[in-house]
Amino acid sequence: MRFSYAEAMTQASYYAPLAQAAEAAGYTSMTVADSLIYPEDSDSKYPYTDTGDREFLQGKEFIETMVMCAHLFAHTTTLRLTPFVLKLPVRPPVLVAKQASSLAFLSNNRLGLGVGISPWPEDFANLGVPWERRGKRMDECMEILRGLTSGEFFGYAGEFYEIDRLQQCPAPTEPIPLLVGGHADAALRRAVRLGDGWMHAGGDGEELDRLLTRLAEIRKEEGDTRDDFEIHVISYDAYTVDGIKRLEDKGVTDCIVGFRVPYIKGPDTEPLETKIKHLEAYAENIIHKVNP
Repeated sequence: MRFSYAEAMTQASYYAPLAQAAEAAGYTSMTVADSLIYPEDSDSKYPYTDTGDREFLQGKEFIETMVMCAHLFAHTTTLRLTPFVLKLPVRPPVLVAKQASSLAFLSNNRLGLGVGISPWPEDFANLGVPWERRGKRMDECMEILRGLTSGEFFGYAGEFYEIDRLQQCPAPTEPIPLLVGGHADAALRRAVRLGDGWMHAGGDGEELDRLLTRLAEIRKEEGDTRDDFEIHVISYDAYTVDGIKRLEDKGVTDCIVGFRVPYIKGPDTEPLETKIKHLEAYAENIIHKVNP
């Protein structure tokens, strides 16, 4: 089992020391949150909390995701970073491919690129991208990412994007894993057809079991027998050694763990030292026992 440390919506100055502490404690990865704008007026609902409120995002310090990845890679040597998740179809895919290739090259292949469709219509509107057919746009973006990050000449002609045969250099020395976020059936199928793994956004245990069952069904339907397909989940089972065994038996490869509820209004008042103590205690009590 691999372990990803998750911390979001805290002070931006905390992330580098937290990444260093997670690396030293034995975590495989650290997630990096993505948020582009906060509109003053919106009736949109957040899909991964009970109330759908989004006010917890106001005033939070979000460094742009690819910039934050570069910052954290420069402060670590082995820690993998997994954007959780990059809002892909609102961004130009050729630019994202260049950013991802550069990050993977400079970090010695430590980028696992989590990607998803933004739930906010305002992201699309203010970045000049139509909201309609966003799923198909997402598919095309992923295909372009896959092609351009290979380092080979690659051209593309789709419904939304037409790209001359191009090459981007330097390319990473290993393929960049594309990890798809989302709970809709289309997202699960996209993870199997176009991705290298799936990223769970949270929820109760019964819902997770349903999603894992459906993911397994889709993999069977698509004839996917890869043994390196990544499944990243958030689960209460990740906080006990026996629970980790249950997750492994369900095919989970990566546990995403955090130690506070980030969906709070106002600033995060938890001190940096407390955060480090929490992640170190988990490593001692769980990670080092599961992976001695």
